[in-house]
Amino acid sequence: MSRIPTPATKADAPEASRPLLDAVETMLGSVPNMFRIIGNSPAALEGYLGLNGALAKGRLPAAIRERIALAVAQRNDCGYCLAAHTYLAANLAKLDAAEIAANRKGFSNDAKADAAVRFAAQIVEHRGGVQADAVKAVRDAGYTDAEIVEIVAHVALNTLTNYVNEVLETEIDFPRADRLAA
Repeated sequence: MSRIPTPATKADAPEASRPLLDAVETMLGSVPNMFRIIGNSPAALEGYLGLNGALAKGRLPAAIRERIALAVAQRNDCGYCLAAHTYLAANLAKLDAAEIAANRKGFSNDAKADAAVRFAAQIVEHRGGVQADAVKAVRDAGYTDAEIVEIVAHVALNTLTNYVNEVLETEIDFPRADRLAA
């Protein structure tokens, strides 16, 4: 059970959150617990959805975004986000189990994606204080300045949801992600 109430339905959410939750349901076909718990604050839900929507229109493809989400969730030890992004990576981004495991470990089996995943992992591990060679490595792999900024923004977005879900102990409503082998 979560530490604060998760509205059981959209009707139980604050009135200002309901149209935002309707949009989530239209997009996903359901309203996962994370959205409903964030919806306790219409401002927080609007902010999260706004940044998420803006970044979805960015230069990074969905598969890279999911890879980053997996690396960040693993480093932040967020069970909810690991479950959600393992599901999304497999079913929407069509990443295989070996790639999902690699992403969670902080790398990729794809050379270009590897640079983005490693960079994202370094951002989390160093709380943003990465060395100049980390930025150079991701640039040398072919990422533009815009894409580098987007990688940082995706780390921040995923850290937000990791923290919300860990602090509030959001009940996991996706298939649970297996623990990684050492």
